Amino acid sequence: MGQTRLFLTAQREQAEAIFSILDTRFEEDGLPISIFEPEEDSGIFQISVYTEDDVDQLEKQVLECLADISPMPALERETVPDIDWVSHSLEGLQPVRVGRFLVHGSHDRHLQRIGDIAIEIDAGLAFGTGHHGTTAGCLEAIADVLKCEQPRNALDLGTGSAVLAIAVAKAARIPVLATDIDDIATQVARANVQLNGVTSLVDTQTAPGFHHAIFAQQKPFDLIVANILARPLMGLAPAMARHLTPGGSIILSGILERQRRAVIAAYSVQGFRHIRTQAREGWVTIHMKR
Repeated sequence: MGQTRLFLTAQREQAEAIFSILDTRFEEDGLPISIFEPEEDSGIFQISVYTEDDVDQLEKQVLECLADISPMPALERETVPDIDWVSHSLEGLQPVRVGRFLVHGSHDRHLQRIGDIAIEIDAGLAFGTGHHGTTAGCLEAIADVLKCEQPRNALDLGTGSAVLAIAVAKAARIPVLATDIDDIATQVARANVQLNGVTSLVDTQTAPGFHHAIFAQQKPFDLIVANILARPLMGLAPAMARHLTPGGSIILSGILERQRRAVIAAYSVQGFRHIRTQAREGWVTIHMKR
């Protein structure tokens, strides 16, 4: 069954407000929601919600939760062609450069410069490419941390494509445990680790939360990176404290700007000190130290 896209077009401020409302409303339903600027620097954004189910019912729910938005943009719909959107979209993506990190596809290897820390992600194996604000924010935070600290053992919790684990391994040349709760994501991560030549440094494991034995075997970590979502991150705060060395750093992302204070509060209670918050595209990346 094909997908249908419901979408609205609005100026930046209103678009961000609509995106926040829809993201909160449909977060637990797992519906893909996006916000993007069709024409660069136009200030006009589209907010989209995708579904394969009852479109009329979804349209009704969208209109209900946006009832207080005024003026209300027109809610439009279109049928999404049944093609491999992962491969198709990545073919047109430009490389992402964050400091010395360059995240690119195989077709852009020629763009590497001397001194780059290149991370290649196969277009057919994409669970995070660096183009999302949370991933780019984490890469920037990793670069900042490694300028000031010399971690010896790192954890990438919720690794997805393993972009962040690969970045730490290549930049710091230290062992990194990369875990995800989804076995398919772990397989993807393992393939990307091999593609980037860091199999001797990155250990990919399917492991939910901190319950798996692998965490007890490899802790404590000097650096933990977790690009997940705000609610699970808050719940993981006590376990993060138990698995991080005193003086170690955590980099947290997948957090909306409005969720920043709640996340920082949850970690402050566990003895963490806030160092820096970076904002990108409505998301924040938080660096804290134990």
